[in-house]
Amino acid sequence: MTREEKFQVIEDLTSQLAENSVIYLADISGLDATATSNLRRACFKADIKLSVVKNTLLEKAMEKSDKDFGDLPSTLKGNTSVFYASVANAPAKVIQDFLKKSKGEKPLLKGAYIAEEVYVGANQLPALVSIKSKEEVIGDIITILQSPIKNVVSALTNEARPDRAGEAVEASTEEAAE
Repeated sequence: MTREEKFQVIEDLTSQLAENSVIYLADISGLDATATSNLRRACFKADIKLSVVKNTLLEKAMEKSDKDFGDLPSTLKGNTSVFYASVANAPAKVIQDFLKKSKGEKPLLKGAYIAEEVYVGANQLPALVSIKSKEEVIGDIITILQSPIKNVVSALTNEARPDRAGEAVEASTEEAAE
């Protein structure tokens, strides 16, 4: 690769790093062609971009980037693949599902950068899988907000029912008489 080609690759990687807030690094070495194809297919279905990069070029792109990647450059040893996604836990789920189906050790998570947080090491995979997506958090908030409203509506509906309203008036009259 010529110097100009390397410079262009670094520029492309720098722009990819700047555009994405969800970046995973993994080692997929040792996967045969079929397994690699299956992994790429799973990434495509989950709207994840997967690319294999040279460590030195990725490290230079990280240095040029405005983001603080913390200890992530220290994981750039051996084969490195970069997963770019828009959903924080999507690459972690793809990696975990692939590991379960293949019953292998690869892809091996090296680290991740998610919205200014850095996760280093394969032991972080369960934590990354459990991160909720924006849609899941919004759904949880809506459920929490709807719960009190449902209780108030239910209480008002029960009070407004004619067959129960008389019971409530009689009960309060009896309590007042005692």
